[in-house]
Amino acid sequence: MAYTTINKSTDYFNTVTYSGSNSSQSVTGVGFQPDWVWMKQRGGTTDHKLADAVRGYNKNITSNSTAAETTHTYFTSFDSDGFTLDGNVSDYNKSGLTYVSWNWKANGQGSSNTDGAVNTTYTSANTTSGFSISLVSNLNSNTFGHGLGVEPDVIFNKRTDDVANWRIYYKGITSGNSLFLNSTSGSSSEGSRISSADATTVTVTGSGHGGSAGTGTAVFYCFANKTGFSSSGTYQGNGNADGAFIYTGFKPAWILNKRVDSTGNWMLIDNKRLGYNPAQRDLRPNLNNAEGSDETFDILSNGFKVRTTSNDFGGGSGATYFYLAFAEAPLVGTNNIPTTAR
Repeated sequence: MAYTTINKSTDYFNTVTYSGSNSSQSVTGVGFQPDWVWMKQRGGTTDHKLADAVRGYNKNITSNSTAAETTHTYFTSFDSDGFTLDGNVSDYNKSGLTYVSWNWKANGQGSSNTDGAVNTTYTSANTTSGFSISLVSNLNSNTFGHGLGVEPDVIFNKRTDDVANWRIYYKGITSGNSLFLNSTSGSSSEGSRISSADATTVTVTGSGHGGSAGTGTAVFYCFANKTGFSSSGTYQGNGNADGAFIYTGFKPAWILNKRVDSTGNWMLIDNKRLGYNPAQRDLRPNLNNAEGSDETFDILSNGFKVRTTSNDFGGGSGATYFYLAFAEAPLVGTNNIPTTAR
């Protein structure tokens, strides 16, 4: 029996690598028109850049910074099989350098969602893959609709019009706490934050404007776990290179990882930048560093296994780690062909 209604994971998420050209170029091979693109130069110290169809492809925010969004033509369009880059953007399209982009499909720019006490400017929701993007202003410690029809398991939140931390909420996090994508901090409370979510709405509470619990504007990326396609949660490190095994129910294509109970860098790996175990081409979403070569995880047919004693990356004895993963392939697809480890 199939584990998922998503037969082809790359219809909704895909990693693409490309080389810079110093001229306008179309990056193809995504397999769909992306609605959220996160890109990074692999070999240099440049910022992570994130753009989406809801705010507009020319509006950029940075995972390793608290800065407000900027308007810049890193992207000149989102296309049917990828995106087009400006030829004058040296940091993200420079000849002789290589880059990676992570791409998600939602539902275009979307429309206003009226389910919450505050209407969103736009909400773009894909209920099949469990991913939505919402742009909302003037929340003032209130609710907005996320469009997924089920409770989100993970939510990324960034105020866009002013300086503010990225806030990461996940199901089971200590009430009132957040992780910060731009920081090494463990789970902690700071100003306005996501306090809860249900099948219809997200609630933002607290003082200040960091999560847009005031007059600010913020973007929210919501993820609901989908069997065979996406998985999130926490696990415990054991202090051994023969580390914890995390069952996802699919062969991961992308894994985001962060220590929760103490300080530690974020880590992000994918299935395209090395191609064999251990998965050792890691990038740090909270830093502008070039990719590293740390031996971290084995990517398996049904999850991943920690292969490090690093306190940051999953190996700390008794430490708690958060993860979010997307599939390369379900453990068994609708064609009943089992996937294999790499």
